[in-house]
Amino acid sequence: MEKIKVLISWSGDNYCADAAGDDINGVILVTHKTLEGLKKDFQESLKFHIEGCLKDGDNLPEWLVSEKYELDYILETSALLHSLDGILTRSAIARVSGINERQIGHYASGYRTPRPQQREKIINGIQTISRELASVV
Repeated sequence: MEKIKVLISWSGDNYCADAAGDDINGVILVTHKTLEGLKKDFQESLKFHIEGCLKDGDNLPEWLVSEKYELDYILETSALLHSLDGILTRSAIARVSGINERQIGHYASGYRTPRPQQREKIINGIQTISRELASVV
C-alpha cells in the first residue's frame, strides 16, 4: 500500500494540511478549525482532486485511482501543540521536556520553529506524560 504524506501545520487560527507531488498530479491544500475536521476535509478534497484529474484525462497511478493508499499525517510542532490544547497545558509540557514555557508558546504560535532536537524533547515529554497517565490504576 502506498503512502501519501500530508503535512499539517498551524496557520493563524486554523490547521492547514497539504500534500504535493507528481504521484498525485498537483497540490492539495485544506484548512479547518479542528484537526478531525481537517482530516475529513482532506480525504474529501483528495477524492475530488482524483475525480477531476480523471475527467481531464490526466494519467494517475493505479494505486491512487483504486484508493490503495494510506494517508500519513505528519504534524509540525505548532499543530501538535495546538492539538493538545485543553488536554495538556504548555506548562506541563515545559516541565517534562525541559524547554522554557515561553519557548513552547513560540513553537505553538509558529513564531519559532524548533530544531529537531527540541522537537524530540517535546515529543518525549508528551510521551512521558502519556505513560504516567496510563499507569494510573
